[in-house]
Amino acid sequence: MNTDINKTEVASIYGRIREILESAKSAVARSVNTTQVMTNWLIGREIVEEEQKGEARADYGEGLIRNLTAQLQVDYGAGYSLANVKYFRKFYLEYPQLAGGEKGYALRSLLPVRSKKQHAVHVESWAPGQLHSNLSWTHYRTLLRVDKPEARAFYEIEAIQNNWSARELERQICSLLYERLALSRDKKGLMRLATKGHEIQKPADIFKDPVVMEFLGLPESPKLVESELETALINNLQSFLLELGKGFAFVARQERLTLDGDHFYIDLVFYHTILKCYVIIDLKTGKLTHQDLGQLQLYVNYYDREKRTAGDNPTLGLILCADKNDAVVRYTLGEDQQKIFASRYKLFVPTVAELRAEINREVKLLRTPSASPRLRVRKSEVPS
Repeated sequence: MNTDINKTEVASIYGRIREILESAKSAVARSVNTTQVMTNWLIGREIVEEEQKGEARADYGEGLIRNLTAQLQVDYGAGYSLANVKYFRKFYLEYPQLAGGEKGYALRSLLPVRSKKQHAVHVESWAPGQLHSNLSWTHYRTLLRVDKPEARAFYEIEAIQNNWSARELERQICSLLYERLALSRDKKGLMRLATKGHEIQKPADIFKDPVVMEFLGLPESPKLVESELETALINNLQSFLLELGKGFAFVARQERLTLDGDHFYIDLVFYHTILKCYVIIDLKTGKLTHQDLGQLQLYVNYYDREKRTAGDNPTLGLILCADKNDAVVRYTLGEDQQKIFASRYKLFVPTVAELRAEINREVKLLRTPSASPRLRVRKSEVPS
């Protein structure tokens, strides 16, 4: 009998078995998460339906929850605290159609007999507000903190499309991603954010202002230099890519280009897989000047002439700066250009009030007669 075993074959078989085991592990985790989510939703439904049986006393609901909490903690442990049970109630109220979620998910194992037909609803496709196995209870608890339904729907879509962890979802909510993306959109654009998520159709869609980079751990300091900022970004590249958004792929740092004996160094180069173009990022720790814009224009022109291939769209440029004068940007670049952009960066997560003040300041500038027509917005279109 030939007992010789080809190591390559063994490695191949082991690789396939490992894929099976990892897939099974993921499936079990999703199943556990989904069961927990539905259990909490059903508990919330029972509380709400009990409250709606004609009780007129305002304190009835509070007393009901407190009594239930005391019994649940005795039988099922500290996970059923007063705060958590209140979240279950709110979960059902904010997601009344959750049970109409993923096709094929059977609620019969969890639902009381009287409710099987009422809630065992299946639809062909998922929509915000419905159950999705990629969203854990921690995801949903985080989403419940978002008051605006359209913003919450946006975060649901983005969390699923980008496979965000609950921690990353919380970070994006705290940094007001929805408001930052909604800034220059009209009413139809805001509706698309709430129903389709962050769609990328043109260059302006991929850049945010401000860009929040609290993950770098750098202090706000006038002594900060570009090299320190660049090194910190490279050391935290995964977090930086998440903040930049979908479609960015890292290409190079400090790429040298030589023009008639003069050397220039491009800080960061990315490729955008959706827009099919190079994106050059220049870092400025001070206030943006027209010379900075001219230098970035040089880099963009060079890439268009020397690096761009037949399948690439025109190169884009972004200056990340500590501060900028929007009038300088407009008059330097012109109103119709869509290749060079400038965004402020923040080295900390601003408070909601600070970010809203930043957004309102931008809106005031965009409403001025000299602002580019494509960026003007009406007051009714500004996210609140």
